[in-house]
Amino acid sequence: MIGLNLCPFAKAVHAKGQVHYAVSTNDDFAGVLEDLHAELQALLHLPASERDTTLLAVPRGFDDFLLFNELVRQGDRLLARERVQGIVQLASFHPRFVFAGADEDDMGNFSNRAPYPTLHLLREDSMDRAVAAFPQADAIFGTNIERLRQLGRNGWDALRVGASG
Repeated sequence: MIGLNLCPFAKAVHAKGQVHYAVSTNDDFAGVLEDLHAELQALLHLPASERDTTLLAVPRGFDDFLLFNELVRQGDRLLARERVQGIVQLASFHPRFVFAGADEDDMGNFSNRAPYPTLHLLREDSMDRAVAAFPQADAIFGTNIERLRQLGRNGWDALRVGASG
């Protein structure tokens, strides 16, 4: 993500140590949502200068993309119950993500993939500032798709994304 500059906003917060990485050890909706709630509370209680965003990897129980989508919907409902809409938003990544109408092997899908199902809590004010500072923010998505397609599967595999060695 950062090395390919797929999200030009990620590099700065990563370099400043403001990205928090967490792993849920749960494999069911209730347990993962409890972990998401705890991460949300921690994010809200720390200044953005200390923790700007949180990535919660969910390595167990949500390999099925549709099941994970239901988890994301429940996560969005959690944010609504906590009345943090407009303050924090939830994004997601999944190893089997496929855009509607796209072939499963289309490299463009990799813009929304991660080695494990992942829930991403983002501060909306930070995103607003980042988008305002980026002259062509609306072009990021299309540029990412094109960059990934040019890279191709062999180029992607050479990056060893998600490799343990």
